[in-house]
Amino acid sequence: MLESRPMHCPFCNTDDTKVIDSRLVAEGDQVRRRRECLACHERFTTYEVAELLMPRIIKTDNSRVPFDEDKLRAGFNKALEKRPVSIESIDAAIHQIKHKLQATGEREIPSRMVGEQVMEQLRKLDQVAYVRFASVYRDFKDLDEFRAEIDKLQPDASK
Repeated sequence: MLESRPMHCPFCNTDDTKVIDSRLVAEGDQVRRRRECLACHERFTTYEVAELLMPRIIKTDNSRVPFDEDKLRAGFNKALEKRPVSIESIDAAIHQIKHKLQATGEREIPSRMVGEQVMEQLRKLDQVAYVRFASVYRDFKDLDEFRAEIDKLQPDASK
């Protein structure tokens, strides 16, 4: 377990500071703290965030690779090519996936789990992109597999 150490003053480098105000910022993802140095009486602001590491990805060949957000984004961009989906929506979907993966608390997760999360997000964003991605991800062999996947979407379309 790491030991808690006092915050150093950036002005006089003493470690005798106190917190005078704390607030949640960045939609609750950060804590903003106003501090005052007890030696020189200067005030300064610090930000605290939880450091959550992304799990490593276990590929189908059992090799382990670091999580790669760029690869995830490229997959979304490929599936959503020429589709009317905003970059903000893609960013939000990627954020959701990263959050879910971190929330597992696992150090390693199968690549299948990432693929299923991508499918879930694409299904919400754009049904055409979802079927595009599913056709590659699930390796559709013929039109019947496309039809079966599209048929699964039909109840959603009637809502």
